[in-house]
Amino acid sequence: MKRQRNAHLKRVIVDYKKLNNQILDLLVNKYPDGYGDGDVITFRNAQNEIVECVEVTTEDTLYLVKVSKRLVAAMEDFDDTDESSSEKNQDLPDGSNVEEE
Repeated sequence: MKRQRNAHLKRVIVDYKKLNNQILDLLVNKYPDGYGDGDVITFRNAQNEIVECVEVTTEDTLYLVKVSKRLVAAMEDFDDTDESSSEKNQDLPDGSNVEEE
């Protein structure tokens, strides 16, 4: 009998509308240049509808994030926001006194 590599993980299917920043961050880090056809997992749900997802994993959970045009836009927006935050931090002069809250 063949054992699955992620058998111990909780499996969660997530729609674009319910993504949180943690899952978006995982998606952007795993697919920095976007995902391709080979990254998409296709299956039929309980209603016999075809569902296409991409997979991201945390220590205890395997997330299947439903693929849509809105997902692509959300990943791009999140990545742009993340990059602009890190650029702001890089603009600080060396030796400046910056307090963290």
